[in-house]
Amino acid sequence: MARRQLPSLNALRAFEAFGRHGRMTLAADELCVTHGAVSRQIRQLEEHLGVALTEGPRTRLRMTEAGLKLAQALSPAFDQIEAAVPRPVQAGPRPLVVSCLPTFAMKWLIPRLPVFQAAHPDIPVRVAESNGPFDFKGDGVDLAIRMRFLGDHHSDDSEVTPFMEHFHGPVMAPELARKGMTLDEICAMPRLLTRTFVESWSDWTRNRDLASIPDPVSTQEFDHYFYMLEGAAAGLGVAIGPWSFVQRDLASGRLVAPLGFTPGRSSIVALTPLDGAGEGALLFRDWLLAEGASTPHPPEALAPHAPDASFAPITRSRAHS
Repeated sequence: MARRQLPSLNALRAFEAFGRHGRMTLAADELCVTHGAVSRQIRQLEEHLGVALTEGPRTRLRMTEAGLKLAQALSPAFDQIEAAVPRPVQAGPRPLVVSCLPTFAMKWLIPRLPVFQAAHPDIPVRVAESNGPFDFKGDGVDLAIRMRFLGDHHSDDSEVTPFMEHFHGPVMAPELARKGMTLDEICAMPRLLTRTFVESWSDWTRNRDLASIPDPVSTQEFDHYFYMLEGAAAGLGVAIGPWSFVQRDLASGRLVAPLGFTPGRSSIVALTPLDGAGEGALLFRDWLLAEGASTPHPPEALAPHAPDASFAPITRSRAHS
């Protein structure tokens, strides 16, 4: 068999972590190394490949199109390796397994998780990223976090607890935005989609009570929400971003939301076993309810064709009622 011509696995791992998080500091925290170490690994990977994988200023680095393509391939490859690695018999308390939407876990849940761990240091939590169906017993899941759309039938084996409302709206890189852009101009820009929810634009159009919107000049599809949002931050086009996914990127200035956000016809829910959840799962569910209630609402959507949409990061807060 021919010898594989692969770059350094450490460099690939560093770049994959940066691709998921979108920030060097978060990738460094995950890998337990310094920001500079991640930066050097990525630079060495670019030199080895002879291709630029990142661009932009150091304080707001983003992936190039080649970088996005590589990152999309690396994440499932590392997932397969992780799943295949044998594990020793678990010592100590069994972790609370939380099955969660990948981008929601990355952008909302994990940054808040230290609060739960500080309050309950005796309950280790393992976040299992998943978009699809699951089985509480077969998959060893204690609690799941999913998006539940209005009219969806409840599962026979789950107790459904909504803990946060869903808002969404168009987001883009600040370099693409300019004052005075109309709704039609924004909707006609290159449009970014994710395979996990290709209906995002039609869903937003319906929730905005718009009869129609202009066709985009082009469309580009990504495998996951977080890659689509990185594509938006890289300036590839405009995407429909859920508020819970983009709140931190708006605050940092990596993304802007010129039309604000519209309430969606869905909510984010916690699912626990109908035949009895464990004490840890119930404590985690109650914590989700408290965190959801304290998450600020986004700004309301501006009127269609608003001539003076604001591109400033969002700072206003309002607790859920």
